[in-house]
Amino acid sequence: MNRPSAASLLIGTGTVVLTLLAGIALLGPALIDADQAGQRLDRIHRPPSAANPLGTARLGEDVLLLCLQGLQKSLLIGCVAAVVTTALAALVGTVAGYLGGLLDRLLMTVVDVLLVLPPVLLLAVVLGPAEQINWLIMVAVLALQGWMLTGRVVRARTLSLRTADVVRSAEYGGASAAQIIRWHLLPQMLPLLTIDLVLNVSGAVLSEAGLSYFGFGILPPEVSLGTLIATGTASALTYPWVFLAPVGCLMALVLGTAVLGEGLRLRTEGAATA
Repeated sequence: MNRPSAASLLIGTGTVVLTLLAGIALLGPALIDADQAGQRLDRIHRPPSAANPLGTARLGEDVLLLCLQGLQKSLLIGCVAAVVTTALAALVGTVAGYLGGLLDRLLMTVVDVLLVLPPVLLLAVVLGPAEQINWLIMVAVLALQGWMLTGRVVRARTLSLRTADVVRSAEYGGASAAQIIRWHLLPQMLPLLTIDLVLNVSGAVLSEAGLSYFGFGILPPEVSLGTLIATGTASALTYPWVFLAPVGCLMALVLGTAVLGEGLRLRTEGAATA
């Protein structure tokens, strides 16, 4: 299979998987019978059945509904964090690379410091003291720890484009730095930033799940895939559906984004070598 065909197949597969996951996460909870949504002590830890396709949890909750609610929250955090991360990397990288000088050195010093700091330490300091983590705080922390490498790549690309004819022409025409960055530099980096955005979704989802699993992220009564995996771990051997269902959702989400990102990468490389 040639590269364009492989890229199209991967992009199509990843898009279908992510669309299905987003669709069932958004619409699924509304389609579940209200009787199945609440806690019922008469159906604790029941195995999968027609009434409860993924079984029930430790308080009689429907595991399917819990997974859909957790998928909603994880997707929300992952998508918003990915957008913020990519936007921050694009902004810092282009500004540093185009303007150069003292501002460039200052921004790259900040990048170097953040790269040296262990992410776990940063997360523990910011999230540790809170009894309940607002998801917006989680997004801010995930974005803060994930933009630096992409920012460096964007800066390097900006340095190579700074002397391009189209940029020089815009400068001679009196365009401001903001206009040049917006209309001439960022469009050249859209393929890179698109791939980074897609992959950042899976990275943010995994980070949120890991933090919530260890008690630094989303905490009950809020539900995310990380909290479901954490609560299901104790029952992984005795009532495996409580643990395997959210793990399966997490794997499908991460694999879908990874497949889509790989397809976009192959398409970009194919276009560059064409």
